[in-house]
Amino acid sequence: MILPIFFIFSLISSISHAAVQDFCVADLAGPDGPAGYTCKKPATVTVNDFVYSALGIAGNTTNMIKAAVTPAFATQFPSVNGLGLSIARIDLAPGGVVPFHTHPGGLLHFQINAGGTLALAFASFSSDRPGLQILDNVLFGNNLPTELIAATTFLDTAQIKKLKGVLGGSG
Repeated sequence: MILPIFFIFSLISSISHAAVQDFCVADLAGPDGPAGYTCKKPATVTVNDFVYSALGIAGNTTNMIKAAVTPAFATQFPSVNGLGLSIARIDLAPGGVVPFHTHPGGLLHFQINAGGTLALAFASFSSDRPGLQILDNVLFGNNLPTELIAATTFLDTAQIKKLKGVLGGSG
């Protein structure tokens, strides 16, 4: 019984190159697939692929939500490709807000700075390319009929049309 299990485990582990690679720096010029970017050839990897200084720079919070997010995902920081993790810097001016949003497999949540000074946060993700859905954009930045949104959100049509105007929706 042990021998077949050992054989299957050996076969499966030999199929995956992840077990034998120390790193897989993203080749941003290559194809981007569901498993991430292809790896750069080791001969073309440089020390700069492992350095990312944008997290040390404050984001521009002079916008409608008074917030800025600086990602360090595989697209910006190629050395996190294939590691299954990434990070983002979040700058919030006083009164700043990151609207209700969710990440795939995640909880619906938001961030707000209720204080009087700039707030700084770092968010870590269990993916090198995490997804994001901002609820306001999903609800009001679309072409769904206003009546349908009114029925599902309990908002009046005038408010929905106002929000669609701000977020680029129609209908």
